[in-house]
Amino acid sequence: MKNGSTINSLQAALLEKADLRRVRSDPNFWYPVAWSREVRPGKALGVQFAGHPLVVVRPTNGAPYALDGLCPHKQVPLSKGAVCGDFISCLAHGLKYDRKGQCVSQNGAADAGLLRLKPWACREKDGLIFVFMGNQALAETKPLPDFPRVRDKRYRTRRFGQVVNCHYSFMHENLMDMNHQVLHSRLVGKMKPRFLGMDRGEDFVEARYTFARTGGKQPLSEALIYGQRRKDGRDFAYRDVMTIRTQYPYQTLRIETQGIDEPVMELWISYVPQDRQELTNRVFGLLSIKRLKVPFLLDLAWPVLVAFTERVFFEDREIVELEQQAWKELGGDHNVEVFPVILALRQLLRDRGVSPPQGE
Repeated sequence: MKNGSTINSLQAALLEKADLRRVRSDPNFWYPVAWSREVRPGKALGVQFAGHPLVVVRPTNGAPYALDGLCPHKQVPLSKGAVCGDFISCLAHGLKYDRKGQCVSQNGAADAGLLRLKPWACREKDGLIFVFMGNQALAETKPLPDFPRVRDKRYRTRRFGQVVNCHYSFMHENLMDMNHQVLHSRLVGKMKPRFLGMDRGEDFVEARYTFARTGGKQPLSEALIYGQRRKDGRDFAYRDVMTIRTQYPYQTLRIETQGIDEPVMELWISYVPQDRQELTNRVFGLLSIKRLKVPFLLDLAWPVLVAFTERVFFEDREIVELEQQAWKELGGDHNVEVFPVILALRQLLRDRGVSPPQGE
């Protein structure tokens, strides 16, 4: 019994050491925490980053800013309060804070100077509000992510995403592994992926695929992306190249097709941890599709594309949440991964992420 117990303990220790689902996000990057449209002028919004409550404030005039989300006086969420000029006031006692987190109220407080909130570096870009949650001295040295297609009038961009109940690593793996196309066969038909290879570096892993349709018809949404109907899949087999890249901590997907110089579709996506253990994440995605030769055709068909991408996202979300549920029920990561690019991706996420606090 003693030997068996020792072996089980060693197995548990090895599992704990290797378990990617316990690795935390590196906070020393710019993470989106809200869409610009969610924070109107003169309003505030409560958000989370890895269990840390924040309030994003947009004054009537001026750039938005981010502070710790709870009033230090009574721990009331500041997002429930009012924005007054450049200040945010607490709902409970009316204590006001400026964008540096300093209490500026004179509400009879014996020493309002003791009431301080930590300010966090905050930037707004292309419809997203970013916060830098790591070492604030590094914020100016780290560039914001760039997505030029969003500003390119030759493309139309869809902003999408919601909270998904899984560790962010499941999301990275799901997008990187195009062998899971069978999951979407009811939407896109039977697709046979061909792995073209991968590249890897200190902070990235990139995989390339091409496809052939082996059954089913091309959906209208796909025709809108490629700008043509493909009635016979054999004539268009392996013409398109899909490149998926995790450039830590973000992920991108690009589709290029023969005869077109620029990508017909580009996706940028970020998975922002919500709870302290990072077992839920909020997705922020920017999906840019190249406009067709016929003016306004893409705009007219946009609801079809929205419905299609929503369905794909629904199926992906369902599968990753099932994986997360299995992780919880089994008490750790028991996945037996065999695909080289996913093994490389998992190692990247371990290397670039942060180990959980000792003993957690």
